[in-house]
Amino acid sequence: MTAPRAGHETPADGDGDSLLGPGWAGAPAAQATGDTAFLTALLDAEAALTRAQAALGLAPAEAAEAVTRAADPARFDVRLLAGRARAGGNPVIPLVAELTEAVGEPHRPQVHRGATSQDIMDTAVMLVASRTLEPVLADLARTERALARLAAAHRDTPMPGRTLTQHAVPTTFGLKAAGWRALVLDARDRITRVRRALPAQLGGAAGTLAAFREYGAPDPAALVEAYAREVGLAAPPLPWHTLRTPVADLAGCLAFTAGALGKIAEDVLTLSRTETGEVAEGSGGGSSAMPHKTNPVRSTLVAAAARRAPQLAAVLYGCLAAGDERPAGAWHAEWEPLRDLLRLVGGAARDAAELTEDLRVDTAAMRRDLDLTRGLIVSERLSAALAPRLGRARAGELLTELTRRAHDEDRSLYELLAEQPGLRGVDLTELTDPARYTGFAGALTDRALERP
Repeated sequence: MTAPRAGHETPADGDGDSLLGPGWAGAPAAQATGDTAFLTALLDAEAALTRAQAALGLAPAEAAEAVTRAADPARFDVRLLAGRARAGGNPVIPLVAELTEAVGEPHRPQVHRGATSQDIMDTAVMLVASRTLEPVLADLARTERALARLAAAHRDTPMPGRTLTQHAVPTTFGLKAAGWRALVLDARDRITRVRRALPAQLGGAAGTLAAFREYGAPDPAALVEAYAREVGLAAPPLPWHTLRTPVADLAGCLAFTAGALGKIAEDVLTLSRTETGEVAEGSGGGSSAMPHKTNPVRSTLVAAAARRAPQLAAVLYGCLAAGDERPAGAWHAEWEPLRDLLRLVGGAARDAAELTEDLRVDTAAMRRDLDLTRGLIVSERLSAALAPRLGRARAGELLTELTRRAHDEDRSLYELLAEQPGLRGVDLTELTDPARYTGFAGALTDRALERP
């Protein structure tokens, strides 16, 4: 693919609307999805169309040069275009009028020739998505590397495993971090696959490319491929005006990525509670009223994105039901949810990278919390270890009784077991040490870290 131009965003261009969007404010996705970025993509799509036709001898080379020169976003007022877009329902119609005027004679007839507004808009949306996903992938790579370091460093760091909010059996922080990394890699792979397949759109008024035939195109495939090369996107096998697979695929990979990063955030939020304190953000946020607080802000913003993303994706999936050869409403309903999704995921990816790179791990707190249940966290192990000596039924009865006594008498399971005559000679120190009951956590972590 060629390297298309990126849009440049400033608060003065009408996109300074991030006051309520701290999760994506200042992220590369904010700039890559702003109105100026969309304007740039629309102009890139228009110029590429004329160049593609010139490459096939369907338009003068001078026309391609003239349209490309005129397609400079600095020459257009994005606010004015936004206001004029209401009349036709999309920004392409007023933009084509202004671009045609800017090109001047004798090349005005070559502007937008044979295309329909949706061709240009869909192509521009795919360009914006591709450009936004580039920094998202870079931030996911940062997150993956940080998590790999954490997993390796804490391969054998024991901590409580929690199920249904309660201590279950011991695990390791290395395995937890390796699991987070696996989700990030899953997100990376999905985004990479979708991004490579993002297609240009060219079908004409009703997806038949009829006008291009009238203008002399002998081979529709060659024209679409030339256009795709010029714009830097994949060449689709068919016009996809109402075949919205590319948008649905984008929705899916973006929602998955938000959820994958949200899993990390939710775990950090739980583990960083005051009464737990097993991890902490390296640079948390303050409180407007309580000076002692250091809030897990990065995790909070990522978790917020994970909650919004599925509903935005649902809107885009709903747009698959697009009627006729060009839809009324379904196509138009995609633009804002898709932009919001790109922004949310772009911001979440940035925050996840910062979160994981600066995450502080308190191994002493993890060890302390392993002992909160007075040794009961290894009851599963004791059931298996004592069954051959006492019989399965008796071992179960004994552990049930001692569990109750450990709570009632505020004593450790080790103490209570040591008083049992039938357990003399059993190495209770080893059996009741939570750090010695992490199963294959180390080996699973190693295996997970082999994944590139």
